[in-house]
This record gives sequence, C-alpha cells and structure tokens, in this order.
Amino acid sequence: MASSSLEAQEVDEVQYGLGEGPCLTAARDRGLVLVPDLRVEHRWPRYVGHMVSRGIGSVLAVPFDLQDGDGAALNLYSRQVHGFDPRQVEAARGYADQASTALALALQVARHREEAEQLLEAMKARTTIDLAVGIVMGQNRCSQQEAFGILRAASNSRNIKLRDVAAAVVGSATPEAPATHFDR
Repeated sequence: MASSSLEAQEVDEVQYGLGEGPCLTAARDRGLVLVPDLRVEHRWPRYVGHMVSRGIGSVLAVPFDLQDGDGAALNLYSRQVHGFDPRQVEAARGYADQASTALALALQVARHREEAEQLLEAMKARTTIDLAVGIVMGQNRCSQQEAFGILRAASNSRNIKLRDVAAAVVGSATPEAPATHFDR
C-alpha cells in the first residue's frame, strides 16, 4: 500500500480493516468503482459511515491490470460530492494503465526473487540431507536408498521435517554446520 498523504493512508486503512470498500471491490472485481455521493451509497455501510464522518464526499477506485491473479487499485478521494468529472475519471484510468505495467513488473521480480531464495534454501537442505544419508550409510553399512528410508522413517515417526532430522544426524557427527558450495 502506498498513499499520497497520511490522511489518505488512514482512510485506506479503514477500508482494509473493515474488509469492505470501493478499492477492495475494484481490485477484486477488476472494474472501475465510482462513488459520486457517499451519503447515498449502500454497498459498504460500515465503510461509508467512517468516510462520511471524515468529510469524504466521493471516491474513485481504478483497478490496476495485473497478471497471475494479483489485485490492486488506485484509490482517489474527494471532499466534494460528485468530486470526479468524466475527464478526471479517464485521467485516473490512464494513470492506472501506465502504472500497471511497472507494478506488474515489480511483482514479477519479487516473485522471482522469492522463488530463487526458496530454491537456494532447498538446495542447502538437500546438502544436509545428502550428508546425513552418507553418515547413515556408513553407520549402518547400507545403500543410499536404505539410508534415505531410515531418515524418512525417523522424520515421519517423530513428526519432524526431514531436513531437521538430517541436521541432527550431521550435528552428531561434526560440530561444523554443513556448507553448500555452488560453482558459478
């Protein structure tokens, strides 16, 4: 969430706290929501009461065009009833269209960064698991498959994640934490 002023942030937070309002509706339904006169609006009764008491007369919510099921909207407030004329509505729509590209790209970059971090963590866990398999193989003189089965059985019977069981096995064999090395 970003706001142009503290007051705008506060009225936005009312909407999010109540779970109802034009911005949430625009983002969810992916359609423009214009409320020319909040005093006669009936879709969000709790929200409307808060806005009218704060001196807000009208609201315009324009959805951003995002992919992958993401939803967001530009929320504009006016102290005047009928505070948005058709020219202003089209200007807001144009701004939202332009901002959508940048916002969609930012979300995509954030998703890729998160996926990369998750893959790195999975690779680190895999290193620990592989080391534990080797330790179990050496202790039990068994195959890699059998050693992995022993670790998995311990994980299931104790209801502990496999990577945590593996870390305990490695920890019992060496005080050093396993290190994952990646050549680039």
